[in-house]
Amino acid sequence: MKAALEKLFNHESLTSSEASEILRSIGNGEVNTAQAAAFMSVYRLREITLDELRGFRSALLEMALPVKLDSQNAIDLCGTGGDGRNSFNISTLSCFVVAACGGRVIKHGNYGVSSVSGSSTVLEKLGYRFTNDSSALERSLETSGVCFLHAPLFHTALKHVAGTRKDLGIRTFFNMLGPLVNPARPSHRLTGVFSNELLRKYQYLLQETNEKYTLIHSDDGFDEISLTAPFRMVTNQFQKVYSAPEIGLERITPEDLFGGNTADEASGVFLSILNGNGTPAQNNVVAVNSAAALLTLGIVNTLTEGIALAQEALISKKAKERFIAFTRLSTMESLSETC
Repeated sequence: MKAALEKLFNHESLTSSEASEILRSIGNGEVNTAQAAAFMSVYRLREITLDELRGFRSALLEMALPVKLDSQNAIDLCGTGGDGRNSFNISTLSCFVVAACGGRVIKHGNYGVSSVSGSSTVLEKLGYRFTNDSSALERSLETSGVCFLHAPLFHTALKHVAGTRKDLGIRTFFNMLGPLVNPARPSHRLTGVFSNELLRKYQYLLQETNEKYTLIHSDDGFDEISLTAPFRMVTNQFQKVYSAPEIGLERITPEDLFGGNTADEASGVFLSILNGNGTPAQNNVVAVNSAAALLTLGIVNTLTEGIALAQEALISKKAKERFIAFTRLSTMESLSETC
């Protein structure tokens, strides 16, 4: 690690194999806290290179706990986080909307590090019990259309830097990696990123895979379709910039997306939207992100068609029904393990 740090502080970059080796060293507990903090901080001072991203991803996927799921025609909805906007849990809500519209979702998520409430935070608050049992996850997918892979249960090697990441409290390169290392490797992905530069790197990396992908970024820095500014979509087939009026929606403000100051407030916002009490701005943002996922899966042919389908799933509370099935099953699985 010392040699790698010297190289990075001399404004050099790592090869893919060097990056992979360092991640394995971190996962094996061979890197001390100070070195890990220094290493993570480097990538706030300069952009990560494509080779570095490729190497980090390769190592994390190799070290991940295997999970056996039917990942064909399933999608992961995930953002890098780290945009500093503290918005409500849009992608997590969208999972249940997509499921209500006939999609299958294998979501990979974690607690918030640089935000109040990550996907794991809000789901745990609302009664979901994490598991890494493939059979339980497959039952969840079959029953509710959604299963959730809590990252620490599958990337146990990263326990060595979990405390350091939390203490730093800022975006690190692990934010960039999170959406790329779903251990179930679903065939489709909708991934939000916090910058155009990272969007391009994701595109280059995913072009090397067989995944069907959609990458999104709002021009004012959100790692999702925020409707607060024009947003970019990059897929296997096209690249396009949209504005809210183009897809029949009103432009909103960042304040409309505020997710609360605590995990309790975040879970309250989450439930309010599922219960049909979301504001028009909240509902529209969930609907358009869900629509992007439905478009990626091929369930709809246009964003506007997907928005209409997603809005109906919210208003009819079909999305809520999926969430209830999802949490109820996890509770039953947890009780059966303790009996």
